[in-house]
Amino acid sequence: MGISTRNHDDGVTEVVMDVPPVNALPVRGWFDLARAVREAGHDPRTRAVVLRAQGRGFNAGVDIKEMQATPGHTALVGANRGCYEAFAAVYGCEVPVIAAVHGFCLGGGVGLAGNADIVVASDDAYFGLPEVDRGALGAATHLARLVPQHLMRAMVYTCRTVTAAELHAFGSVLEVVPAAGLREAALAVAGQIAAKDPYVVRRAKESLNGIDPVDVNRSYRFEQGFTFELNLTGAGDRHRETFVSEGTQS
Repeated sequence: MGISTRNHDDGVTEVVMDVPPVNALPVRGWFDLARAVREAGHDPRTRAVVLRAQGRGFNAGVDIKEMQATPGHTALVGANRGCYEAFAAVYGCEVPVIAAVHGFCLGGGVGLAGNADIVVASDDAYFGLPEVDRGALGAATHLARLVPQHLMRAMVYTCRTVTAAELHAFGSVLEVVPAAGLREAALAVAGQIAAKDPYVVRRAKESLNGIDPVDVNRSYRFEQGFTFELNLTGAGDRHRETFVSEGTQS
């Protein structure tokens, strides 16, 4: 369990999240994920990365129970820095990253999928930012890479979710497949990329990041500043306590 890596002979590397019960990553988990993705991309043998998860869903964001059980602001600051590092690692990975999303993709999960180069999803996958209900903000930067601007705003304000089929219609999800075939589908896409000239593909990734109209790292860090403001005013802690007391992260 935790974050694991598996290398394939064709140059595809799988990075797998397995943190029961819902892949809500603790502080260490976000840093471990960032390290795994960076190491995979830096390895000259790697030609593409598949980021996927085991369990009930792709990712449920940060471990709010850990945050509330840790005195002071250590876990809050750690989670914010860890998410920043993990999202940046996916975006800055030296090779293309294919996110294989099943079940729920919430909060930090949207940060990961939104920063991936390609998203393949199962037909049971859904995406959303429950941040407003948690007294936090963030990852709208990454959601805006998945859905149109006005829908992104509606999703942030209302905390509504969208399905993989809806994202496929927008073109932000490449394929929607049955859950049982998700890993195979993601590996197939990664294999197509891995069969190309690896030097050219790495330069393609670098060039595409270079022409991106939004600096995702700076944009996300700006969002995070409002999370700290909400925490200082007490709103963040109040909503997190309500979340934990309701036992909804289980």
